[in-house]
Amino acid sequence: MKKVIITIALLTTQLFATPTRIKDLVTIKGVRENPVIGYGLVIGLNGTGDGGTDITSQSLIRMFKTLGLDPQKEVSSANVASVIVTAKLPPFARIGQKIDVSISSIGDASSLAGGTLLVTPLKGGDGKIYAIAEGALSIGGLKNGANFATGARIPDGAIVEQDLGLNFEQRNALRLSLKNPDFTTNARIARTINRELGGKFALPKDATTIDLVIPEYYKRRLVDLIAVVENFRVITDSKAKIVINERTGTLVAGGEIPIKKVALSHDDLVLKIKTEDDEEKEEYLHMIDKGATIGDLIKALNVIGTKPEDLISIFQALKKNGAITAEIELI
Repeated sequence: MKKVIITIALLTTQLFATPTRIKDLVTIKGVRENPVIGYGLVIGLNGTGDGGTDITSQSLIRMFKTLGLDPQKEVSSANVASVIVTAKLPPFARIGQKIDVSISSIGDASSLAGGTLLVTPLKGGDGKIYAIAEGALSIGGLKNGANFATGARIPDGAIVEQDLGLNFEQRNALRLSLKNPDFTTNARIARTINRELGGKFALPKDATTIDLVIPEYYKRRLVDLIAVVENFRVITDSKAKIVINERTGTLVAGGEIPIKKVALSHDDLVLKIKTEDDEEKEEYLHMIDKGATIGDLIKALNVIGTKPEDLISIFQALKKNGAITAEIELI
């Protein structure tokens, strides 16, 4: 079979990265969602509930007693199901605000279709009740409750009962945390903030953390400060890394990944990467010169429809040989 030779000319053009908003790169300490959880009962099921499950029977007895009834024997019904209700309180949640809830069966129910969640208190990690959930369940349009309909949602199904007091406006400093820790990116963010605000207000502490002192002219105007800072733009840096999923044949390469000088031949494929000053040669096996990147290699091999398994083998061999220094992660 005739070998395919690919030539890539490495031009001396400069690549410009697209700046990213600080808003998309960092989180602010204390400004986050808070999970809440509760145990409840779903009623109104058409014989698809738990039946005689102990926990459901005991819950029904307690519910009846709360309503002023006094059942004398065990209560069971196939129209009732025990469920766990979960939700996430948004940052700065306020009393009366509505949030979505998720419901999951924990008993023998085969379907929650057509059910209604009874009033269910939702507690935080501190044991306090932060929201109350109730309402008709939605199972995503699954006909007759088929196809794994033991999970459901209630849009706006809970009402916040307690404010999340953060005393935000009283702060003298903020702590920013980089979502993807990186020393270079963190330093660039701090420099950008200081340059734009006209002073040394941001101090990078490590690869993740930046402490931001509130400028005097933004005291009591913290919302304005954050609105300004989060729209500053920074060119991010990234670690040279190749992620490979051998089961699906997926390969993702990120960051600047240069290839050191190495000879490469794989089956009927031969690759030549040359600089502008190189002379053309006719040999089947060419030298990949320094300056080429994984991006160049992928583009060249994709042109001729190289299979994913071939790409994976090539990259693993390059790593083993030391031709690339990128981290390779198998998932």
